[in-house]
Amino acid sequence: MGVQMQDDPRDGAPGKDDAAPPDRSAQGDAPRPLAPGLYLVATPIGNARDITLRALDVLGSAEVLAAEDTRTLRHLMSIHGVPMRGRRIIAHHDHNARQSGGVILQHLRDGRSVAFASDAGTPLVADPGYSVLRDAAAQGLPVHAIPGASALLAALGVAGLPTDRFLFAGFVPAAQGARRRWLAEITAVAATVVMFDSPRRVGQTLEALAEIDPARPAVICRELTKKFEEVLRGTVAELREQVPAEGLRGEVVIVLAPPQIQAVDDEVLRSALGGLLDRLSVRDAAAEVAEHYGVPRKQVYALAIEMGRADRG
Repeated sequence: MGVQMQDDPRDGAPGKDDAAPPDRSAQGDAPRPLAPGLYLVATPIGNARDITLRALDVLGSAEVLAAEDTRTLRHLMSIHGVPMRGRRIIAHHDHNARQSGGVILQHLRDGRSVAFASDAGTPLVADPGYSVLRDAAAQGLPVHAIPGASALLAALGVAGLPTDRFLFAGFVPAAQGARRRWLAEITAVAATVVMFDSPRRVGQTLEALAEIDPARPAVICRELTKKFEEVLRGTVAELREQVPAEGLRGEVVIVLAPPQIQAVDDEVLRSALGGLLDRLSVRDAAAEVAEHYGVPRKQVYALAIEMGRADRG
């Protein structure tokens, strides 16, 4: 997700009491060399101070830099006083991935350290770079994660919805028909769903969700970590009424609660078990029925044991 990096001291850049790391190159000190390999560097999703110290070290030490948007990475490094030292940044995005990916892989094969920075957030989460990582791993080249900010996890954290099981669904499709089919599929998943959406189309997404389940709890996170951060909570129907027709402004993440588990009568479960116990073990039959009906496995297992005792009696 592309963002406008905040470099005002109040909104992201280092202030007087939180100075940027010194430019060691300017003092005649070369940065410590990195071991060869691909370093996936997470970058802030808005607030420049969300960069990690390790990420700054890697950006300062890597022999080769690569990024989806070279301007964004240059700006981030400038904010934190990380020198370029004559290095150029390889632009790697959807439109040139084949060519730039080959250049990055050649650097790795030549034994160089390459820092690959996302446009915003964690690399490869709704960002280009998968093919480079896949090919590097296939060739036995070292790959390292430099974790940090993530719009996905930030939204999941503030939403207040279940986090024991969640699905990151990516970007909501733009076309109306594709959007409706896509939403029908992901809303059936028994997990909290996190999705990125265009601020201009949020109202259309909520309209489609309301046709599926208007009472489903949901949270809209807008401009996370930025000055105008906003979190809207309610049911899908309530949020649809809050969002203006022209949509919202800024980066938007939608978090959708899991579907409500419908109560299933024990007789329905017994009937389903009866058709499986002749060919499956009690444990396997209970697991299959529990998954099919979305009920606790322990409950179905107890019924299966009870049925076995009744048959023996």
